[in-house]
Amino acid sequence: MTTAAIDARAGRRCHNALNSLHSTHYFSPDLGRELGALGITEAPAVNFAVRAAALGPVGAGTVTAAFYNYKHGLVARHVPAVWEKVTPEQVLAARLRAVDATLRRLLGEEAVASPEMAEAAELALRAAEGCSRGARPLYAAHADLPVPDAPHLALWHAATLLREHRGDGHLAALLTAGLDGLEALVTHTATGRGLAPKWVFTTRGWTREEWDAAAGRLRGRGLVDAAGELTEEGTALREGIERETDRLDAGPYAHLGADGVARLTELGSAFARTAIGAGAFPADLFSKR
Repeated sequence: MTTAAIDARAGRRCHNALNSLHSTHYFSPDLGRELGALGITEAPAVNFAVRAAALGPVGAGTVTAAFYNYKHGLVARHVPAVWEKVTPEQVLAARLRAVDATLRRLLGEEAVASPEMAEAAELALRAAEGCSRGARPLYAAHADLPVPDAPHLALWHAATLLREHRGDGHLAALLTAGLDGLEALVTHTATGRGLAPKWVFTTRGWTREEWDAAAGRLRGRGLVDAAGELTEEGTALREGIERETDRLDAGPYAHLGADGVARLTELGSAFARTAIGAGAFPADLFSKR
């Protein structure tokens, strides 16, 4: 087992590539079709069900805590009511069917069956062996799920483990920095890498008034200016959050080793570029700052 430290930015780049591949299913018509067949038709309910299903039939409080940047009122409108229509096991099976269809459509049958796909799956699963369960509920829940046999689904599963492992650690960094869920969204958007406000309102349940109030709190702390841009202090805070997230997420990439991380990043980036080029994400999803 490799335990030597590697450049934290290399781990972040690898995560970003694999996370792009993981996230394609959230915007896929295949997911809506699969969940719709089970009676789950509202987009927020679909989102909460597929990501929380690994936790079991949990209530709104658990989902709000684990997801962090969603408004609790939105969560409570759909959870736990969604579990009266469908079981978590049914959702997990439907999610995997949707991922299969999505990756085949976006990447093509040749890529799905390629030696590169099998290699990427092997590397990503090896990296996931370096994850840890402590204080990481979404990662730990997904780590209890079986690894799919098909290489493209195994890669997606491993990408999910790595995504949720980093995400759980990221929430700890946000809490340490004193940012609530909406303040985290406002500051992330201000970096130019976060969701566009439209999507925050549409998918996270917040209103423009709540967004403006959060921005006002951040101005009071000297983190954003009157135009909503990060100040020097705000930039330093966000950079510190990313460094702490890197530190908390170092295990999988140290376990895989520098050469393995570089190769997995290369393979994952190529698959992600293909998926993005095939229209995996809405054009206006991210902030244009």
